[in-house]
Amino acid sequence: MVRQPGSKGSLSHRMFVALVVACTSVAVVVTIAASLIYQNAFLADEHEQLAGECRTLASLLNLADDDPEVLSGLDLGDIRATLIDPDGTVTYDSLAPADELPNHGDRPEVVAAFSEGSGSSERASDTAGYMSLYEAERLDSGQVVRLSVDRAGVVAFLFQDLLLLALLAVLLVGVSWVVSIRLSRRFVQPILEIDPSSGDGVAPYEEIDPLVTRLNEQHDQLMNRMTQIQDAADLRREFTANVTHELKTPIASISGAAELIRDGIAKPKDVPGFAGRIYDDARRLSSLVSDILTLSKLDDAERGGEGSQELFGPSESVNLLATARDVVGRLAPKARAAEVDISVEGISLQVRGNARLLDELVSNLCDNAIRYNRPGGKVFVWVLPSDDGGVRLRVSDTGIGIPEASQDKVFERFYRVDKGRSRDMGGTGLGLAIVKHAAAYHGARIALESKVDKGTTITVTFPRA
Repeated sequence: MVRQPGSKGSLSHRMFVALVVACTSVAVVVTIAASLIYQNAFLADEHEQLAGECRTLASLLNLADDDPEVLSGLDLGDIRATLIDPDGTVTYDSLAPADELPNHGDRPEVVAAFSEGSGSSERASDTAGYMSLYEAERLDSGQVVRLSVDRAGVVAFLFQDLLLLALLAVLLVGVSWVVSIRLSRRFVQPILEIDPSSGDGVAPYEEIDPLVTRLNEQHDQLMNRMTQIQDAADLRREFTANVTHELKTPIASISGAAELIRDGIAKPKDVPGFAGRIYDDARRLSSLVSDILTLSKLDDAERGGEGSQELFGPSESVNLLATARDVVGRLAPKARAAEVDISVEGISLQVRGNARLLDELVSNLCDNAIRYNRPGGKVFVWVLPSDDGGVRLRVSDTGIGIPEASQDKVFERFYRVDKGRSRDMGGTGLGLAIVKHAAAYHGARIALESKVDKGTTITVTFPRA
């Protein structure tokens, strides 16, 4: 049947097809433009982020005695790490055996790092076989640490999506043209009769209701996932920035004191004082590196990767009261020096978990209770059964307390209520963060009660063994 020009049916058909074609065309154009912009911004951000992580890693390695061991213990995700000697020999690589890799002395980023201290490049990897971003930093030992990440897959993925989208658009236009000729009037007319101003939200077809509901659910899921991804990225950048910041002060202090001694500026009577400063700052750096490595392992365990439960060794039955007494015994000299009385009481109860990690949990809680106390103050450690059949560890102090506004933040990494006091007393800002993640590792719950100038009580409740 030949439709007459201007007929209602013909117009609806044509509008349907025109709308499909227009939307498809706009989607293709917008997707292409957005993909190109995103690609350029993404690569630039990756270069900057990778360079920052390389500098941070170099600072950590400058403090370590065994660089390959430190590198092997770090979780760098999809980032490849390589350690290169001054002669170009590879001594460590996170992707391939070091002895199987060729000499890297001619790599552009490595050449630049040896001569200028740092280097950057973007090229195809000789060993991996794909495009990669490279950032390299020269260590104090003369070696070069290099980080790289694959970018070819991202770019290829973007263009594959564009090609697929274009093909789907062409197919959509063709199918829509055929289907619209037969079904547009029957399908479109009820939709056109919907009154948008009524606000009843009733679909013209029952079959559409599940689709609309599912699309809304998927939209919510997508928004939540995007928020999680953004939060994770923000956390990673914040953690890297905090580590860099925390390392700068003691490194600068050590460098300054060492320079004064080296150049003979320091008087002989002042040398022991400078040496003591160097020693104290070195211990602080060592504690910071140790805490960072512990948190890295705990993060791996929480992600539930392969072998995550073996990161701290096998699980065993641990006497929590005995552990608490050992910790209190070790911290007794520190407590006496701070004029703080510390005691432990309770019942001998067993907790299923890792002995070293439980020891560190108790130690961090007790150390904080001593550190933020006052002369003449007290610290009480209790091990008691919980109401649900578990084991309760309670550490109470009569110290300075925590303001209510800060109580939800004290378990965050590098958070300090009094930043100046924490640094002066040697804190790394990671103690309570380790407590939080160590408790989660053991399936335990944490509760905090605190009042300013009266004291703080932290309770960790472990599940039934």
